Amino acid sequence: MKKALSNLLPFVCGALAFAVFSFSGVQKQPPVGFRDLNKNGKMDPYEDRTQPIEKRVENLLSQMTLEEKAGMMFINGTFVNDDGTLESKPGAQGFAARLPSAPKSINEMKMNYFNFWQVPGVEALAVGYNAIQKAAEESRLGIPVTIASDPRNSFSANIFSMSANAFSLWPEALGFGAIGDPELVRQHADICRQEYLAVGMRVSLHPQIDLGTEPRWPRINGGFGEDAQLTAKLVEAYVRGFQGEKLDSNSVACMTKHFPGGGPQKEGLDPHFEFQKGQVYPGNNFNYHLIPFEAAFKAGTASIMPYYGVPTGQTDEDVAMSYNKAIITGLAREKYHFDGVICTDWGLVTDANLGVTVWPARAWGVEHLSEEDRVLKIIEAGVDQFGGESCPQHVVGLVKKGKLAEDRINQSVRRLLRQKFQLGLFDNPYVDVEKAVKTVGRADFKAAGEAAQRRALTLLKNSELRGKKTLPLASGKLKIFVKNMDPKVAANYGTVVDDPKLADIAILRLNTPWVPVESQNFFAKMFHHGDLDFKEKEKAEILELLNTVPTIVDLYLDRPAVIPEISEKAAGLLADFGASDAAVLDVIFGKAKPGGKLPFELPSSMEAVRGQKEDLPYDSEMPLYKFGYGLSY
Repeated sequence: MKKALSNLLPFVCGALAFAVFSFSGVQKQPPVGFRDLNKNGKMDPYEDRTQPIEKRVENLLSQMTLEEKAGMMFINGTFVNDDGTLESKPGAQGFAARLPSAPKSINEMKMNYFNFWQVPGVEALAVGYNAIQKAAEESRLGIPVTIASDPRNSFSANIFSMSANAFSLWPEALGFGAIGDPELVRQHADICRQEYLAVGMRVSLHPQIDLGTEPRWPRINGGFGEDAQLTAKLVEAYVRGFQGEKLDSNSVACMTKHFPGGGPQKEGLDPHFEFQKGQVYPGNNFNYHLIPFEAAFKAGTASIMPYYGVPTGQTDEDVAMSYNKAIITGLAREKYHFDGVICTDWGLVTDANLGVTVWPARAWGVEHLSEEDRVLKIIEAGVDQFGGESCPQHVVGLVKKGKLAEDRINQSVRRLLRQKFQLGLFDNPYVDVEKAVKTVGRADFKAAGEAAQRRALTLLKNSELRGKKTLPLASGKLKIFVKNMDPKVAANYGTVVDDPKLADIAILRLNTPWVPVESQNFFAKMFHHGDLDFKEKEKAEILELLNTVPTIVDLYLDRPAVIPEISEKAAGLLADFGASDAAVLDVIFGKAKPGGKLPFELPSSMEAVRGQKEDLPYDSEMPLYKFGYGLSY
């Protein structure tokens, strides 16, 4: 990103702003400054870069209307078209058909925080981002937009890993838990930071540091595993890689989630949905889940996000985390003295109409409250911002009715403004489009991600075959049968045959089992809930192959799998946490070595899973593979 030329006079910055050329009718190259002159041709005090940030915050806050303050307290999705434009087009599909454009939200609802879910190519994304900032610059006060993003750098089909496009691809967070190397995590975060920064994404809606103590929970793959100390060690490196030692114009602010730990969901049922049963602590282990957050606070995480769950029996009322004053004010603000931004998870206030069904707001424990009263309770709990919502009119209404003091709103807006100033957005929020294209997916970034995919692979079994260890295999000398793998990629390692009976060895890739819930909500059906074992028909097909030819099994673990029979019959067993076919084959054929250790234990049966306590780590009876297990060669 070009640095703001703060030593130039405002009129020079203004003149240079016209030195642009077009891409699909949108600015391609940004002006070098931002809002140096207001619409009256004068510099506003909050734009004076020589002044301390706190003074700039107070000056701007004093000029904001109630509506502008309310708008800042909401963040919701927006889109950029494939040509870099921002308005929804006739026949638009996906988010462009359902979401308001950024300029509309800026002008009508005074919003200036957005997140991207679906994005175009890098050039169009950077162009569109600059167009969003141009719309913001032309608003009354010229408050720049902050763009947030979920993870974009995982090799994964996980619904919480957004479309990666050209971004470098690494293992999922569990892969970093398997490797256990804080320096690699810091390098990963720093590379992601550079890619985010290049296209204007200034808040990462991660790291996720929930502990995977309930093996059925669908979101385990977003975290580093079930061990609190390992997660604490890695999150500190992660935050420092994204933010640096302090927030500045080179930082991406981390929104660490999900406070105070979302892992212990009863029976693993996720509180995105009404069929959840609350967070439970049968092992009396609430504080264990706070250990990673203590490390995140130490590292200076800029923001935190509470989860949807209800901390059953842990506070004075059984209401969801963001509604819970004991969690937000008592724990985050008072015990940990956290004065950064606290933003709810998405969709706590309004119901969503999905066409075939209504997805109720995640207002667990306060379902009876009106939308306006939900907003009031969340603010009174101590939260600053509403994720996935666009209803600032409720905040305005509460203040005008005397139910909410504007001074309380000012507390949250100060935190939000402070973060924008710290990130340098008021000095120059624009990105250099050409630099963005050169930065995102840089060759060395991609190579680092691919090396990490290989290093995270975890060798669980390596039987003897013909008097020696099965792995690594001899490249180019074997006839191989592959399943759930691209034969064209496998052909680089041996002769691929169509019949396992003709093969010297078979290679089988599997995913951890899951069971779709019965629901009209298509999003709920995408979550990997339910049992972790292969059921009889699928298991029989797998075992038939394993009994026909010596087979190397690679298992993608987004949750712990129950695989005793498969483990017994496999000639070799690997676990991956997001890896390409080439990465898996490189390890199988010895071009790279497996370097992972299990970030959670693998239970021996579903009976053992059901017998575990949701809040305790590594507590299943006689696990098949223990936490930290892993071989190498």
